[in-house]
Amino acid sequence: MKVLKFAGLALGLTVASGAAIADLVFPSLSYRTGPYAVNGIPFADGYADYMTLVNQRDGGVGGVMTKLLECETAYNTQKGVECYEATKGEGALLYQPLSTGITYQLIPKATADDIPVHSMGYGRTSAKNGKVFSHIFNYPANYWDGASHAVNHLSEINDGDLKGKKIALVYHNSAYGKEPIRTLEELAKKHGYEFMPVAVDHPGQEQKSQWLQIRRERPDYVLMWGWGVMNQVAIQEAANIRFPMENFIGIWWSGSENDVLPAGPKATGYKALTFHAVGNEFPVFDDIQKHVVDTGKAAGAGDQVGTVLYNRGMYAAMLAVEAAKTAQEIHGATDLTPSQMRDGMEALVIDAAKMKALGMDGFGPEFTVDCNNHGGPGLGAVQQWDAATGQWSLISDFQPSDMDVLQPLIDEDSSAFATENNIEMRECA
Repeated sequence: MKVLKFAGLALGLTVASGAAIADLVFPSLSYRTGPYAVNGIPFADGYADYMTLVNQRDGGVGGVMTKLLECETAYNTQKGVECYEATKGEGALLYQPLSTGITYQLIPKATADDIPVHSMGYGRTSAKNGKVFSHIFNYPANYWDGASHAVNHLSEINDGDLKGKKIALVYHNSAYGKEPIRTLEELAKKHGYEFMPVAVDHPGQEQKSQWLQIRRERPDYVLMWGWGVMNQVAIQEAANIRFPMENFIGIWWSGSENDVLPAGPKATGYKALTFHAVGNEFPVFDDIQKHVVDTGKAAGAGDQVGTVLYNRGMYAAMLAVEAAKTAQEIHGATDLTPSQMRDGMEALVIDAAKMKALGMDGFGPEFTVDCNNHGGPGLGAVQQWDAATGQWSLISDFQPSDMDVLQPLIDEDSSAFATENNIEMRECA
């Protein structure tokens, strides 16, 4: 990777084709250092490798090569904003912050700069309302969807009755971790369970008191909104108090191999949510091996291919590329402006035929984005870990969230944001 010093930051510049000039610029706000690096690295590798694949296999997007600008944030909000300011003038078409805190800060900045942001499965949930958040997208699912998926799964395994159950939430004490609290409170009113929030301070390496509280108060189920080392510690602490792993469910950012491997066999049965498939049994991985790994162009060592977070980074890059193709079709142009890229994201259609053509048949749910809905249908599934095989397995289909509960919350929060920031809602067909 060619490294440049840019605006006082260490900025890794990856020209995925090896060419000196590329036209479609995709910044990668990565974190390969700090307590969250263990999860940030495979995501960044998957994102970079798919961009390289598109250049090597397809000759770019519509004949135009992609260029990746990687800037290290260390999962720090201030550094993330600095990376945005340092790269936005380089022709940046789209930002994927990989941080709820950074996303919150970029919402007004990117909107004013006419640059789209894709906070895939994280960020501000009410950004699903495209009438208010014109430049922010969070498809195919958001945190409130995830909270609903978890409760729906628990309801299903309890024959539809959660009355009298106690559900704890172990959460990263940040904007990210706090996102599902209101939703879980509202769902508690509907389903009749007792809700018990348990905060864990950054970075989450010390959780003795939290798990002693859980052992003392004996919740029936524990949900987790964690990231990085926090996940590993939580799963180990749960094992230490002999909490049943099948009753422990993480959000999709708490369900990678890195989270469960340190606990060894004791992690078997742990569950996590997901909005895409698991494993490497898809033709796209053969292409990555052939065109990227075997040619020495992989962002990492090539040993993360097929792991949960590598797959998620690859999936995020695929969605960015497909949005760019859509923008090219809409505007009849190959070189794109950020504004045109935004249009492509708002008209994105991911269907079964497209996924099959990409070598990703069944990898993720079908969805459509439009002016009203920047979040897609919010479909999600449940995966479960087996330490004996060292693999995650999907144990449910992709299922919808409870929009009867979520939509009023989205409308309320997005309307309040519009009022506070003097935003006039867009008219959508």
